[in-house]
Amino acid sequence: MSRRRAHVAMIGIPAVSHVLPSLEIIRELVARGHRVSYANDPAVAGLIEATGAEFVPYGSVLPVADNNWPEDPIEVMGVFLDEGVQALPQLRAAYDHDPADLYLYDIGAYAARALGEAQGRPLLQLSPTYVGWEGYAEEVAAPMWQLPGADAYRERFARWLAECGATTLEVDTFCGPPARSLALIPKAMQPNADRVDTDTVTFVGPCFGGRTDKETWTRPEGAGKVLLVSLGSAFTKQPEFYRRCLAAYGDLPGWHVVLQIGKYTDPAELGDIPANVEVHSWVPQLAILEQADAFVTHAGMGGSSEGLFTGVPMIAVPQAADQFNNADRLVELGVARRIDTEQATGEALRTVLTGLVADPEVARRSALLRAEARAEGGTPRAADLIEELLRRG
Repeated sequence: MSRRRAHVAMIGIPAVSHVLPSLEIIRELVARGHRVSYANDPAVAGLIEATGAEFVPYGSVLPVADNNWPEDPIEVMGVFLDEGVQALPQLRAAYDHDPADLYLYDIGAYAARALGEAQGRPLLQLSPTYVGWEGYAEEVAAPMWQLPGADAYRERFARWLAECGATTLEVDTFCGPPARSLALIPKAMQPNADRVDTDTVTFVGPCFGGRTDKETWTRPEGAGKVLLVSLGSAFTKQPEFYRRCLAAYGDLPGWHVVLQIGKYTDPAELGDIPANVEVHSWVPQLAILEQADAFVTHAGMGGSSEGLFTGVPMIAVPQAADQFNNADRLVELGVARRIDTEQATGEALRTVLTGLVADPEVARRSALLRAEARAEGGTPRAADLIEELLRRG
């Protein structure tokens, strides 16, 4: 298939969990000969530049560095609006003289949609989590608008839309389902999947591509079974939980344990490390999961998707945000057990692991969902759909 070389711009936010899902799509577009630029905060420049894309810096005000998000949901929404208001002039300085043929954008990048609409350019949202469904506005969004501060937030958002050059001026419409979206998750993780508008949303599944080639991990000789313990990239300052994992799985016969503790926990806080445990601040998670027999996860969408993609039974220990719903969904799918942090004693963690890996139905469901996730097409299908949109203009 002949391809027209196009300028594709991705506009994201600097949360690692939002950056990683789209990176292989960016890498694939570069490999196909397109000019790809990627606007984001310099904090994630290294991740982006490794794809071969041109990095376009803008300063973000999102509190991702210290993970100091407000607890009030309206305040959280206000933080993303603040981000859009201050990011848009920076993006215009970069793209008004060099507009893209197509703008890809993260769900949290309000400025991207405003920019594309102001320039009259096509837009395609890349969603790293689940998308809205028919009835979402009434079931989920409407109750939010009843919270204290919601009216003031909506008024501020409407003023910004009236001034920023966007053509969509209704707040509900601008924040609602986009005209086109690729969902970068297994469809199995989508709530109310039967009510998602598949004319506007395409589930392409997790987009890993070359990550499995570039990230490696060597299974220790003699390791009977492998357990990965990881709470992702954000909510990782949990030294007490890690100590409980060491109590549960340290010296567990036949098991080798990989424990990722993140950048906020000092290994010295963990005490003595058993001989069958390796501790790291960061690990090549997907490479380990390809060889693992079980996975203790916070049930973030990234970790949940990787667990399904590799067919690894999971113990879900949710920490925040959508992780509680994700954990329940994994249990519903028959591939996981949920245990909350407060109940996650060493004895409980060990008991759950033993039951999980001994359950033949969990093994059957994990294999089935692994096949389904891989059949959704991933990176190549996503890139094909993007090129199809470019051809249509």
